[in-house]
Amino acid sequence: GARPERRGRGGPFDLAMDTGQVEVDDQLLELFGIGPDDFEGRVETLLAMTVPEDLPAVMSVVEADHMSIGDRELEFRILQPSGEQKWLRLRGRLLPGGEDRPARLVGTVTDASTLRTGRGDVARVQRLAAALATAGTVRDVSQAVVAALRKPLQADRIALAELEGDRLVVTVLDPPQPEAWPEVWRTEWRSEWPDAPVRTMPTLATALREGRAAIWPADADLEPALAEVGPGGLAVLPLPAGGRMAGACLIGWDSPHDFGPEERALLTAAAGLAGQALMRAHAFDAEHELVGMLQRTLLPRRLPQLPGAVAVARYLPTTAGLEVGGDWYDVIPLSDNHVAFVIGDVQGHNAGAATLMGQMRTALRAYAVEGHPPDVVVAHANRLLVDMETDLFATCCYVDVDMEEGLAWYVRAGHIPPVLRHPDGTVEITESEGGPPLGVLRQADFPMASLRLAPGALLALTTDGLVESADLDVEDGLDQLASGLSAADPAHLGVVADTLLGGANRDDDVALLLVRYDGMAVRPRRENWTVWRVPQAVGHARRYTRRVLRAWGIRDEADTVLLVVSELVTNALVHTDGRVRLDLTLLHDRLRVAVADNSPRTPIKPANIGWQATGGRGVLLVEAMASAWGTVPVSGGKHVWAEIPIG
Repeated sequence: GARPERRGRGGPFDLAMDTGQVEVDDQLLELFGIGPDDFEGRVETLLAMTVPEDLPAVMSVVEADHMSIGDRELEFRILQPSGEQKWLRLRGRLLPGGEDRPARLVGTVTDASTLRTGRGDVARVQRLAAALATAGTVRDVSQAVVAALRKPLQADRIALAELEGDRLVVTVLDPPQPEAWPEVWRTEWRSEWPDAPVRTMPTLATALREGRAAIWPADADLEPALAEVGPGGLAVLPLPAGGRMAGACLIGWDSPHDFGPEERALLTAAAGLAGQALMRAHAFDAEHELVGMLQRTLLPRRLPQLPGAVAVARYLPTTAGLEVGGDWYDVIPLSDNHVAFVIGDVQGHNAGAATLMGQMRTALRAYAVEGHPPDVVVAHANRLLVDMETDLFATCCYVDVDMEEGLAWYVRAGHIPPVLRHPDGTVEITESEGGPPLGVLRQADFPMASLRLAPGALLALTTDGLVESADLDVEDGLDQLASGLSAADPAHLGVVADTLLGGANRDDDVALLLVRYDGMAVRPRRENWTVWRVPQAVGHARRYTRRVLRAWGIRDEADTVLLVVSELVTNALVHTDGRVRLDLTLLHDRLRVAVADNSPRTPIKPANIGWQATGGRGVLLVEAMASAWGTVPVSGGKHVWAEIPIG
C-alpha cells in the first residue's frame, strides 16, 4: 500500500556500545513495524528482524571494535511482520567514550525502498559474507574480496594489501601480471607480489589514518603509484579490524567511472567484512605460517649448478588442515665431481617434524661433505637420531653419483626406491635391500646398491605422498610414476616435475627430486701419489709431479706447480701425523693440487711474519702463487687444495 512520506526521512538512533541499549523515536520504530509499547530499548530486538543473509554486513557496521574510525553507511533488508522484506539504509558515526560515559553509535535509519534499483549490491555483500565465512587464510580472504567486487564493479584492476608496520604487503593482485600495474610497483616486486612503505603514497596514508573509504574521479591529481591504478577512477577502501587498520583494498578503472550511492554503500560494507575476515585469518594463519616459514627456511633455497647433470626439485605441502610435514630434499656437491642426492621424510605433521627434518638434512650434509661413503653417512645420521631420544623417526634415500663415470651408489633407510628412466625410455623401479628407518635401531645395517647411469638417464627420488594414499597402494603408485616418467621428455625437467605432481595426493606432503645425468663433456685427468714419511719425501713428490706435468704437456707453469706442491706437502708432513696423499687434477685450463692428511685442523694464514719467524710462509707462498686455495674436511682429516691457471 501507500507509504507515508515521513518514513522516507527515517528516524534517529543513539546506541550505547557497552550495554546494547538504544534510544529511538517512533518514526524509526514504524520503519521496523514495531509499536512504541512493544520495544524495550534493546538493539538485539531490531537486529533480530534483519534478513539472515544481511546480518553479517550489518554487524560489521554496528560492532564497536570495527567502528573505531570514521562514518559508516549500509543498506540492508528486514523481514516485516507481514512477511515482506523492506530495504533500509543505516548511516552512523561512533562517538568515543570517556572515563564515565560509554562509546555511542549515533545516526539515522531511513527507508531505502524507493532509492533502490535492484538487489544486486546487497546480494554481492551476502555472497562476500558467505565466502569470507569459510576463508581460512589471508590469501583466501583476498581472493574472496576480488571475486566479489572486480566483475560486478567492472573494475580493471583490484589489489588487496595488508598493513604490516609501515609497509603495505600485497596479498592478491587481479590481474596478476606485473605489466598491468604501475611502473613504480614493479620496482618493488621482490617476491610473488610487491610491497612498499606507506609513506611513498601519501594519499593512501591519509585514507588509512582517517579510516574512511576514499573515491577519486578520472584524472585526479594523485601520486603516480596510485594514479596509474585507476586513471578513470580509483577507490581506496581501508579495511578496519579490531580498532586498527588491517590493510587496504584498491579498485581502479581505466575509463571514467561514475560512483553511485549504492556502489559506495557496497564498497563500505565490503571493507568492513574484509577487515574482520583478515583479522580472523591472521589467527588462523599464525601456526600455519610459522611452520611453513620454518619449512621454507630449512629446504634448499636453490639447487646448485652440477658437473654433468641437471636437477630440479618440487615440494608440495599438504592441503589437509593447518600442519606441514617433514619431507625434504637436498643436493650436495662433493669432491672429485661426486654429487649426493637426498630425499627424506620425517614422520608426523607439525613443527616438531619440520624441525627434526632440518636437523636430519644438516646432519646428512655434514657427514657427506666429510667424504664418507653413502652407507657410513646414513649410519651416522641414524645414530644421531637415536641419540636424540625423540619419538619420531625418518626415512631417506641417499644417492652418491660419480659424475665422471656415471656410476651411482645408493642406500635406502625405510624409503621407497629410486626410479630410473633409461635414455631409450624404458623405466626401472630399482630393487635393493634396504635398511630400517632412521632413529629405530642403534646398530642397523644400511646396505649399498649400485646404479649405472648412461648420458640422458633420468633419476627420480620422491616421498610416499606421491605414490601412496588411502586409495592407492605403493606398488601401483610406483607403477604410475614409472609410466609418467616413460612418457616424459627429459629435456624439460621442470615440465616433467609439474606433470608428475599433477595427480599428487594432497592429504600428505610431497617432495620430488629429478636428476638428468648428461655426463661430463670433458673429464678431468687425475694422478695421485702416496707420500712416504722419509727424509727425501718432498723431493720424491716434486719428481713425481714433474713426470706428470711432462706427460700432460705442461711446461710454462711447471715451476709454480712444483713450488705449491713443495709447500703443501711440507706443511702436511711437519704439522700432521699419518698418511699423506698428493692428488693432481687437470680440467680445461686449471690444474688443482690437493694434499690429504689426517688432521682436521685448517692451516692458518699468519697476520704478519717477523724476520726471525720459522713458520707460516708456506701458506702465504701458496696464496701468492695460486689463483685460489682452501681446505675441505674429509673423513677425520682434510684436503688442502690450490688451483693454478694453465696456458
